Amino acid sequence: MMRWLLFGALLGVLLLVPSVTTLAAAVASWAIGQPVLLAFVLGAAARPHLPRMRRWAR
Repeated sequence: MMRWLLFGALLGVLLLVPSVTTLAAAVASWAIGQPVLLAFVLGAAARPHLPRMRRWAR
């Protein structure tokens, strides 16, 4: 519920203030251009979905 409220507030700000949309696009394109940052974010997002290994296989 709170996630949708925050998403709606963010969407409202982006629609009401056009310069914020331009700034958000600039920040997103800069972040995508950084391969180390992009790899870290993708790894952090995938981490909860990876299976855990309980001990080392011999």
